[in-house]
Amino acid sequence: MSEKYTAIVLSAGSGSRMKSSVPKQYMDLLGKPVLYYSLFAFQTSDVDEIILVTGAKDIEYCRKQIVDKYSLTKVKHIVPGGDERYKSVYEGLKAAKGAEYILIHDGARPMLDKDIITRSMISVKKDRACVVAVPVKDTIKIVDEDNYAVSTPDRSTLWQVQTPQSFDYGILSAAYNKIYEDIESGKNVPMITDDAMIIEYATDVKVRIIDGTYKNIKVTTPEDMGVAEVFLKKM
Repeated sequence: MSEKYTAIVLSAGSGSRMKSSVPKQYMDLLGKPVLYYSLFAFQTSDVDEIILVTGAKDIEYCRKQIVDKYSLTKVKHIVPGGDERYKSVYEGLKAAKGAEYILIHDGARPMLDKDIITRSMISVKKDRACVVAVPVKDTIKIVDEDNYAVSTPDRSTLWQVQTPQSFDYGILSAAYNKIYEDIESGKNVPMITDDAMIIEYATDVKVRIIDGTYKNIKVTTPEDMGVAEVFLKKM
């Protein structure tokens, strides 16, 4: 039996920085919702199934206006997410039983392509944990609470993390169980801003960085929509 790869696509955010009454993942981008593009990328890849995590009130909209409308047959479950990213991922994990490998992707990154998915699938099988990223182009400053620069890290060691972030299901599931146990017991757990931090916190598994592309942006602000249109027209 072949190994099962499951994509968890996150679409539960409100997108407050977009300054729109419509969540960013549902905004119109060249005639289709932003969310459609990443779902379509996984639909046409070698991934076996897709778990879509969205807001509870948006489940029917996603099912009827995106999944059914565009025949995205690999979307097997649409589940409600949590109030933080890691909680939404955990809900997706619970719906992905039977998977060997998990690819977690932001639904607001519409420029996902088949090459990135394929390389993620190859790497996660070998390394058990990998994230897509690109080298930082700009100089980064660390600042204090008063916004004064205090140090400048070596730019050659800095990478800007994107998604997909891919993991062995058993390792990720155990890491999540560990972090939830620590939270419930009152331990001081760091703020979790991406999926790899769960692995870094709860295991000794090294996370492989694999090359992404600078066009794999996250649509966050109104300006990003214009950039996304330009990139999509060239894909």
